[in-house]
Amino acid sequence: MGWRTVVITQHAKISYSGRRIIVQTNSSLNEIPLDDIEVLLISTTQAVITARAVSELAKSETKLIFSDTTGEPICETVSYLPNNRSAALLRKQFEWDENRKAMLWTWVVNAKIGMQIVVLERRKLETEALRYEAGKLEINDVTNREAVVARKYFPLLFETGFERRDFNPYNAALNYGYSLLLSLVNRTIVAAGSLTQLGIHHDNDENQFNLGSDLMEPFRPIIDWWVSEQEIKEMNPELKIGLVELFNLELKFNGKNTILRNAVKTHVGNCLKYLNGDSEEVHIEVELGDEISSHAINGHV
Repeated sequence: MGWRTVVITQHAKISYSGRRIIVQTNSSLNEIPLDDIEVLLISTTQAVITARAVSELAKSETKLIFSDTTGEPICETVSYLPNNRSAALLRKQFEWDENRKAMLWTWVVNAKIGMQIVVLERRKLETEALRYEAGKLEINDVTNREAVVARKYFPLLFETGFERRDFNPYNAALNYGYSLLLSLVNRTIVAAGSLTQLGIHHDNDENQFNLGSDLMEPFRPIIDWWVSEQEIKEMNPELKIGLVELFNLELKFNGKNTILRNAVKTHVGNCLKYLNGDSEEVHIEVELGDEISSHAINGHV
């Protein structure tokens, strides 16, 4: 499994030769070992890619993401059949226990709200409203505290009146970061042999990544923190590269030193083991260094 995120931001031809991805631009020729690439993000519509390159990237379980004319991620490739997907594994996913799904969603929401509180603390902002709502969280979040907290959290973090559906540079940066996070989660789900379409909470027929949308939630506030620290007038290549590099942020996950991208992979693996009945509990404990906060977030209710 690769470890590099490669971002294409200019006119280029992307091809394949001898276990290498060849990126030819107007000024340079770059050869990147296929096995090194975890994500290939084509952040421009001025690039072309050969069918052979797409095929080989899919075989190596590399996530390939395409952007639209604004540079925003718009779609990604999903392999039809990973090597370890079996009928037995799919049957197990279709039969996931409802109580386990409810408990996992509770832990996920609790961890997300906890991280949102840490982000506000890092910015020296008021957290009382979020703490109050966190105290009302019930199993399976039947009262939808997640959405209630979000409506209070974003105006606190950015500015009064800020709404996620508004068209502005900060929302564009958030969407870009979330897309990268979702892609990483989806890649890990597929690599484990599971389907991204079947979620534990999200259940939208038009969303091919319901499960990814569920499991990514505890890590979204890290994107929020980074974006809130920037002065953004427009999306540019530097911001996009910064969001890509954010996944190398050093932290502790469940007591072990790691980086964000590896913490996400471990988290997804832990969740799938729990849903498949191979473990009895999921820990979602993130401890961030001085770059964000020294607080620990525990994903249990």
